[in-house]
Amino acid sequence: MTERYYVVREDILPEAIIKTIQVKDMLKRGEAATVHEAVERVGLSRSAFYKYKDGVFPLSELDRERIVTISMELEHRSGILSKVLGLVAGIEGNVLTINQSIPLQGLANVVISVDTSYMTEQLTEMLERIRRLDGVRKASVIGQG
Repeated sequence: MTERYYVVREDILPEAIIKTIQVKDMLKRGEAATVHEAVERVGLSRSAFYKYKDGVFPLSELDRERIVTISMELEHRSGILSKVLGLVAGIEGNVLTINQSIPLQGLANVVISVDTSYMTEQLTEMLERIRRLDGVRKASVIGQG
């Protein structure tokens, strides 16, 4: 079965879901030391918390946890891939995977997966900067998740 996701307004959520989010926030901010302490403070059973905790997240939190896959055509010259990786690292992007083809006719196809959660600039800005690098012929996002 494939997972399906919905965006739901908070005012129509069941109380247990809202309290689960409150418990997670309390734990994240350090306002409660344990799950037991946090669920007692909000009036939620531990079993309800554990039932929902892995399935409910604020939309803003999901937006930050993003992995993008970028496909590029790079000229077969020394240091071009290194410049791309340096650019990504310089804006706090975390390269997770690198796949590179053998260069044919002076071009190599390179696909990188990047965790953009902590990047200091927008994805579109990073792509434009990659495209402007000497030796980069093409760069485009081919997947996001």
